[in-house]
Amino acid sequence: MHDGEDVLPRLLADEERLRGLEEGVVFGTQWLRDLGVIPNELYYYYFNRDAVRSILDAPQTRGEFLARQQQEFYRRVTAAAEGSAVQLWRETVASRSANYMAEAKGAVQGEAEAEEDFRPDPAHQGYAGVALAVMAAISRNERATMILNVRNGTTVYALPADAVVEVPVTVDANGVHPLTITQPDLHQAGLMQQVKAVERLTVAAATTGSRAAAVQAFSLHPLVDSVTVGRKLLDGYVARIPEVAAVFG
Repeated sequence: MHDGEDVLPRLLADEERLRGLEEGVVFGTQWLRDLGVIPNELYYYYFNRDAVRSILDAPQTRGEFLARQQQEFYRRVTAAAEGSAVQLWRETVASRSANYMAEAKGAVQGEAEAEEDFRPDPAHQGYAGVALAVMAAISRNERATMILNVRNGTTVYALPADAVVEVPVTVDANGVHPLTITQPDLHQAGLMQQVKAVERLTVAAATTGSRAAAVQAFSLHPLVDSVTVGRKLLDGYVARIPEVAAVFG
């Protein structure tokens, strides 16, 4: 909404502007029009096989990239001149942002050429910036609108009241106030409920040591297509990570 007007229909009808959005590259502009919304980071659910193929074909996983990049940052900051650590960290974060969802950008057929349009914003402060904005809005009573994780209450009817949801809110000296949102349609609500169920099973497994909950958490995830695969995933984690083995071994 902008000044009381829903600008989404105009945006979806504007091919040039839509292609200027990262979501336009990741999902393809036609799929955004088919959905009638602009989803955020749901590529792995809508283009599961494409994502898996891109990840398997990549020379390294994102986890491997981050581990190496972090070690490189430590090496550089140790050898750097005094006072340059902040700039080195900003460069590291910019590189990290550029690599984010690399397997998705350009993977949609016919839209790969738009990938080069995206460049990390050096002024972007990530979650630290969000935290500072929240503190400023509360401490100075500077009313601000942002997207935060909050207790659901009645914000999303399809989810339990005590669930955590990420929604638009206003923040002021009195705290955080979720805004009224358009309720999800049937397929959106179904996906949200399934993922939320998996999150709760994961929490239960971690806090109680229940192997059954852990198997359910893996097996019921939308990206896992079999209980057999879910069990193999848990066994793999147990075999490779001592901390997990201590709980479920």
